[in-house]
Amino acid sequence: MNLLVRFTRFSCVLSPAVLRRTVLSWMSIGLLFTLMAGCASDPQAWQLPEPPRNSNGPSVLTHSYRMSVGDTVKILVWRNKELSIEEPVRPDGKISVPLVGDIMAVGRTPQELATELEQKIGDYIKNPKVTVILTSLKGQAFLSRVRVTGSVQRNLSIPYHQGMTVLDAILEAGGVDVYADANETRLHRRIDGEMVSYDIHLEDILEGTDMTSNVMLMPGDIITVPERNF
Repeated sequence: MNLLVRFTRFSCVLSPAVLRRTVLSWMSIGLLFTLMAGCASDPQAWQLPEPPRNSNGPSVLTHSYRMSVGDTVKILVWRNKELSIEEPVRPDGKISVPLVGDIMAVGRTPQELATELEQKIGDYIKNPKVTVILTSLKGQAFLSRVRVTGSVQRNLSIPYHQGMTVLDAILEAGGVDVYADANETRLHRRIDGEMVSYDIHLEDILEGTDMTSNVMLMPGDIITVPERNF
């Protein structure tokens, strides 16, 4: 009310032309702030990950699994039990196979490894049939973990589970702390070898006012919650 009275008294000493320009300037500033506020709250202006292709349920990983260091591989050669083995993938990415010696396993699918083993063992045995089975996925389990760091109750690294969302991971971290600038949270995801960052309005998610950015996570995702600038 005091501000309105002061403006009224001030306007009485201005000429009509000056008063009109002053009013238009204040209106323009008000419109600018309104547009800025609208953009900040408009989900269309956020950079969000693409939704899962299957909109009726959780995201499903469709890419063929490629072996990692620490995975345990079981190799079965049909009718040649003495050539069948089971051992972990070594830190150099290889495994040792009878007759063949060391062969690279990391970065390959079980079928790719089986095909090469059939070719190499074929130098000693006629038409070998090789089956490769993964009995432990320890290496990939580490690479696919979801990490939460920054202004949260505890930084953590947790196993990925299909259907896991941003909120699930934050709750596992105990929520944000008092210093968090929650609506400036970022989700970092590796896509085609490059790290891409997305906007997460975590404060809106925790308050239940807007769940738009409560997206489903993918293996290897990293969530960072920054501190406020005091």
